[in-house]
Amino acid sequence: MSDKKLTDEDQAKVDKYLHSGVNRVERKPFRPFLLLGIIVAVLTVLSLVSLLIAQTKGVV
Repeated sequence: MSDKKLTDEDQAKVDKYLHSGVNRVERKPFRPFLLLGIIVAVLTVLSLVSLLIAQTKGVV
C-alpha cells in the first residue's frame, strides 16, 4: 500500500492552487519600534487622564 493520499492528478491540482498566489497579500514590513511608541503614547495619555480625574476629585 502506498503512502500517497492523493492521486497524481489531485496532487497536481493542489500544487497549482498553492502556487497560484490566490491568498497572497502584500504586507508592509513589521515595525516593532512604531508599535512600542504607540503603546507608550497610549499609556502616557491614559495615565495623564487618570491623574487629572484624581485631581478633580481631590484624591491627589
